[in-house]
Amino acid sequence: MTLAKAALYAYQQLTHELDVGMYSPGSRLPGERDMSTRFHVSRATLRAALAELEGEQRIVRSAQRGWFVPAQVIGEPPSTLQSFTEMARARGLRPTAQVLHQAIRPSSLDESERLRIAPTSPVIQIDRLRGMDGTPVCFDVVVVPEQRAPALSTANLTDVSLYEVLQDMCGLPIHRSAYTVMAAVADQTLAKLLGTSAGAPILIGEETAYTADGVPVLIGVNRYRGDAYRFEADLYRRP
Repeated sequence: MTLAKAALYAYQQLTHELDVGMYSPGSRLPGERDMSTRFHVSRATLRAALAELEGEQRIVRSAQRGWFVPAQVIGEPPSTLQSFTEMARARGLRPTAQVLHQAIRPSSLDESERLRIAPTSPVIQIDRLRGMDGTPVCFDVVVVPEQRAPALSTANLTDVSLYEVLQDMCGLPIHRSAYTVMAAVADQTLAKLLGTSAGAPILIGEETAYTADGVPVLIGVNRYRGDAYRFEADLYRRP
C-alpha cells in the first residue's frame, strides 16, 4: 500500500467502520463531502482511500449513486449441490427462514407429472422467506408429495434446512437437483418481501430434487434478489 499519510488515515478509519459493521451489506456510504469533512481530509485524499478499499472489494462504486458496501452474495460452488443453509454457513453467515405458508393441498397436473404421483394427490406446499444474518435474500416455494414426507405438514421449519429435515425426519436424503435459472424483475409484493424495489432484478431458480435412486422428492421455485445470488456451473464440451 502506497497511500500518503492523510489518505492512509482515512483508509484506516473506513476499514474500522466496515469491520465493526457500521454499514450493512448493500447499504450506501455517506457522501464524499460528508466523509472528507468527518476525516478532515480533502476530497482527492478521500478518493485515494476509497479507491484502495474498492481494489480490496470492500466497497463498490456507482457512478450516479455513490459508494456502497457489496451485498452478501451466495452461490453453490461449481457442480456442487448445496442447500441454502449450507451456502450461508459456508460463508460464516446465519441462515434464517420465516414460514409464510405451510399446508396440504391437491397437486396440479404439472406437479403430479414432475413428482410422479397421481393427479390431484395431496402435496405439502411450504412458502418461506430465506435470509442471511436477518437480511432477506430469497422467497422459496417448495412442493413435496404428502405420501413421501407426511411429517413435513406439521414440522417446525423456522430457521432450519429443509434438506436436513427431509433426511433426518423423513429418511429422504437429496442426491441430485435438476436446476434452471432465469432472469426476471420483482413485482410489488415480492419486492416488499425481499426489501428491494418493484422492478428490481431477480433470479428465479426452478428445481426438481431426487433421491439417489431417482425418486423425485420435491419441486421448488426460488426467487433471489439479483444482487445477492450467483449461480456457478462447470460446462464441458462433448468430444
